[in-house]
Amino acid sequence: MARSPCDLRILLLAAAAAFIYIQEKIVALEEMKIRQDEERVHLKILIQDLEKRSVRTLVNNNVAPVAAVVVMACNRPDYLQRTVESILKYQTSVASKFPLFISQDGINGEVKKKALSYNEITYMQHLDLEPVHTERPGELIAYYKIAKHYKWALDELFIKHNFARVIILEDDMEIAPDFFDYFEAAAKLLDNDNWKAKDFICNVSNCFAAIPVTVGSSMGQFFRQYLEPIKLNDAHIKWNSEDLSYLKEDKFLIQFGKDVASATPLHGSDAVLKAHNMDADVRIQYNDQEDFERIARQFGIFEEWKDGIPRTAYKGVVVFRYKSSRRRIYLVGPDSLSQLRFLNWTFARMKGNEILIDI
Repeated sequence: MARSPCDLRILLLAAAAAFIYIQEKIVALEEMKIRQDEERVHLKILIQDLEKRSVRTLVNNNVAPVAAVVVMACNRPDYLQRTVESILKYQTSVASKFPLFISQDGINGEVKKKALSYNEITYMQHLDLEPVHTERPGELIAYYKIAKHYKWALDELFIKHNFARVIILEDDMEIAPDFFDYFEAAAKLLDNDNWKAKDFICNVSNCFAAIPVTVGSSMGQFFRQYLEPIKLNDAHIKWNSEDLSYLKEDKFLIQFGKDVASATPLHGSDAVLKAHNMDADVRIQYNDQEDFERIARQFGIFEEWKDGIPRTAYKGVVVFRYKSSRRRIYLVGPDSLSQLRFLNWTFARMKGNEILIDI
């Protein structure tokens, strides 16, 4: 049965009305999106402005900051509180020199609430919802997330807020009374001779900050055995009155090379046993990662190996004091002595001196 012209006109009108309605909805949605984008931009500007004002209130224009201090947080409000209270105990008197920040990775509401409860601290939040692609199978995604958070936070502080130096604390650390004095004194070394000062500052960090933590991104890996026994320093050393010139590159290399060279060399499969029975400093050579880990296990020291070198190594040399004695054990890599010999020779030539030690 054929449709009448009237029916067709009605259908066309209905289709036209539906089309117009849909177009209006599309336009309305587009306008809403534009408004939301504008509001998002305004909100971002407002947050940045508030953040800048917060920083300005923390930084005294008459006092140049030594360094910004940032606590890296994620989803542990109780640990964050403990760390912040430890910092504020000693930071209040030097707040203008060490403005304090909390950088949160993610959206944990309790962490954000806790961070915003401190008027003395500037809060920053890192939001990254992009999927993580690991370089090698089996790697922990958490390490990649932490790395992205660190880069973002450092960009914020170095580039956006223009700080010259930044001290990073994780949310499971507790600081010692002389923490800020120490870093103020060390800042001069970083400015003038930062080659070794950086290593010295990172390698002593756990002498200043260590509290019992069993679960983190590494699921407490190595913590109980190596870190938990470390005693938090409770003595206030006036580091600005200490002579730290021995950490300058030339002086340190000469003295370090001399110390390694004068240590008694031990060889053979029973080298560790021999070291137990000696009262003098000794050095033991390891040949590769497997060999280092074997020796480290026998001494009960941290056996971690990262990016081709042992943790804390300098020129492949790991130094530690054995048990309660003052003597040192030097674990040296296959190329360590030649590297130290070359560096010593280089600095002696630069100063116009004869080679001071024979390694």
